[in-house]
Amino acid sequence: MPLALAIKGVQQAHDLGTVREIYLEGGEPFLHFPIMVEVIRHAAGLGLETGIVTNGYFATTVEDAEVWLKPLQEAGLTSLSVSDDTFHSDPSQGETPAARTVAACRRLGIAVGTICIAPAQGIPDDKQKGDPIVGGDVRFRGRAADKLVNDELPRRSWDSFRECPDEDFEEIGRLHLDPFGYLYPCQGVVVGNLAKDTLTSVVRDYRASAHPIIGPLIAGGPAELVRHYDLPLREKYVDACHLCYLARQMLCERFPAHLAPPQVYGVE
Repeated sequence: MPLALAIKGVQQAHDLGTVREIYLEGGEPFLHFPIMVEVIRHAAGLGLETGIVTNGYFATTVEDAEVWLKPLQEAGLTSLSVSDDTFHSDPSQGETPAARTVAACRRLGIAVGTICIAPAQGIPDDKQKGDPIVGGDVRFRGRAADKLVNDELPRRSWDSFRECPDEDFEEIGRLHLDPFGYLYPCQGVVVGNLAKDTLTSVVRDYRASAHPIIGPLIAGGPAELVRHYDLPLREKYVDACHLCYLARQMLCERFPAHLAPPQVYGVE
């Protein structure tokens, strides 16, 4: 992300008056280390809490990780979250980069936590009288819908997915800002763009029911999105995110201002 865009987002978040915390996520934010340091410094200077989500790839040793983390601490970093699971490292190879990152944070006195994604698996669902559903923390959207869906995972009828399991779209509680300026509560579902909107105007003018994607999702989840636009997705899917992602993928050319950037939907 260009530094100017990141600083613009941070400054407008501060000026909004309701934002307390800025998190840098990815991809992998440590691939843009100098930019990240400056963004943390600017946000901290405005009195905002700051955090980073990383897989700790840089932590070849605990000592090396300290060298990476020290400038961020000095810039005002509040906390770090480290992905530590088999999607990000191979524990059979010994101590993981995530474990070394955690150790370095503790040495430096940086608040640190780990994020562990449980692999998806079939589990009984009492509400469905024992019919299996997917358990675990995986959400099947984006690359997960393409790479992780397989025939071994249980599926349910499309019309059973009547609500979003992750997002409360009724009002804006958090927003992601991407390198193209797009703002979204859920990746790929756009509510504005900092290239032409201010954060204040996006929040002020947000009307969930009027949004062509969010409106149907509120009314009846991914099933209503399929029904509303009469999409040919009347089969079985692994979870609500799997169905929602495939539905949005079909609609992205119709609603390019609301479903973007194209890379989210597999278009280069």
